[in-house]
Amino acid sequence: MSNPTRRSMFQLAAVAGAGATAVAAKPKEVTTFVFVTGSNGVATDDAELTLRGHRTVGVSLPGHGPEEQFHHAYQAPQDLAKLATIPSPMAGVTLDDYVEATVDVVRRVSRYGPVVLVGGSLGGSTITKAADAVPDLIDRLVYVSAYCCTKLRSPAEYLETPEGRTTLVGSLLAGVVGDPRVLKAIRVNWRTNDRKFLDAAKAAFMADGTDGEFLAMLNSSLPDESLQVSSADARGRKGAWGRVPRAYIRHSRDRVIPLALQDRMIREADAATPGNRFKVFTVETSHAPTPVAYRRITEILDRLAK
Repeated sequence: MSNPTRRSMFQLAAVAGAGATAVAAKPKEVTTFVFVTGSNGVATDDAELTLRGHRTVGVSLPGHGPEEQFHHAYQAPQDLAKLATIPSPMAGVTLDDYVEATVDVVRRVSRYGPVVLVGGSLGGSTITKAADAVPDLIDRLVYVSAYCCTKLRSPAEYLETPEGRTTLVGSLLAGVVGDPRVLKAIRVNWRTNDRKFLDAAKAAFMADGTDGEFLAMLNSSLPDESLQVSSADARGRKGAWGRVPRAYIRHSRDRVIPLALQDRMIREADAATPGNRFKVFTVETSHAPTPVAYRRITEILDRLAK
């Protein structure tokens, strides 16, 4: 998948002494996986892919730093009244801001070898628009149960389709803290001990996980997310995004982006660019994969780099 126009050029090196000369060894190109998180996520990489000889890096999206979002009011015992009024670092953050941060990382790593840009969930919008901006710097796009908008403009519109209306995202509204219109962001209290909310969140995100796995995922989630990204126009252009090779990893038990919706987005993208269709894989897992399920995703990503 490597683009030869981007490969580094290596010069002949003179060897000191005796007038002998030699050609410098050409370093092995290494694939870099760039990961873009979905809603409420933090920048993460993949240690197993690194152990297999690849480079991995997570994009630090604007406003997504834990140090920006975590407050004493969010700790136990919680001060919900105060939590509802703390200004949000996500206020006014747009999809363009996410794309700018992602493109910056892609530009920096592309000099070292092939780039695989991976987006999960809402991160699909970001990788699509990043590919629109720098298609020649990306060797493959990978959507991991992620939004890929082509016929409709935004993730919000796709959730309104018959395939999207079975989503369990609406059941999470009970965890919202504060007025999104005032905060200019949506804030969810993932650290609540309300059993009804926790049961709803587990059903939506990780129904096949243990309570420990689910709570570990929940407690690593950021409370705030942008109000604007899910409704932003995230369609790619056929002449840019549309010519980057791409893969889709379906989550067959997903209740956030239902499988039927994943399949609709795959079909519509393939129809838009029939000469560049998705390479499709399926993992039997919920929206948030358990550690065991994620190992299968890692295996797929590893194969895509070869």
